[in-house]
Formats: sequence, C-alpha cells, structure tokens
Amino acid sequence: MRIVKQLAVFLENQPGALLRVTEDLAKNEINILAISVSDTVDHAVVRLVVDEPKKAIHLLGEAGVLVVENDLVEVDVANDPGQLTRICKTLETIDSNIEYAYGSAPKDGRSLIYLRILKAESILEQLKSEISK
Repeated sequence: MRIVKQLAVFLENQPGALLRVTEDLAKNEINILAISVSDTVDHAVVRLVVDEPKKAIHLLGEAGVLVVENDLVEVDVANDPGQLTRICKTLETIDSNIEYAYGSAPKDGRSLIYLRILKAESILEQLKSEISK
C-alpha cells in the first residue's frame, strides 16, 4: 500500500481527444498504469496513474491540456471476494470515506485498487495496520 499521484485530465467530449493524450504519452515513453474515464455534458475527466507523473504533467500542460494532480492510495489485494469490503470496513472504523475508486485487471492472483481518500497521507499508516490484521 502506498500513495501514488493521479492526473485528472480534462478533455473536450469529442472524437480523438483521448487518442491525442494517449499518443503523446506513448511517444514520450510514459506508461499508463490505471485509467478511469467519466463524461459530463461538455467534457470528459480522464483519471490516470502513470509511471512518470511529473513528466506527464509537463508534457500535457505544454499541449494545453488542463491537468490536476491528486494523491491516491494504491492497495495491492488478493483477487478474492470481499477484499473491497475489508477496505471499506477499515475506512469506516477510522472515520474515513472513499470519494471514488477504480482498479486494475488481476495479474498473478493480485489486483490494484486506487482509492481517492481525503487526507490519504495522514491515514496511510493506520490503514496499513488495520488491513494487515
């Protein structure tokens, strides 16, 4: 479990907008580790976890793309039923809330879950100790 940087990228809701972002990242050898896309009436919010967030922010900013950086908690869990329930119960006991979450595909029986939690850094140690019980 660790804190990772997420990039929230705001794009016009039009064909090719996400393509341009992914092409720019690929050309600059920035790997997308996790992605979530949600749309609104006039724009899309693309949430990315990448292997080089500072480089990606600079690159996208130069391209005129609005990027907001946030901390997420990355939780490595067994790909078994009830794992998210354990996390939610733990967060409830420490009076913390998940604003949003997304995950990665299972690999070798493990999955990564990305959680946006207010004050993530301050609760990380407590969360680690509670989940490891």
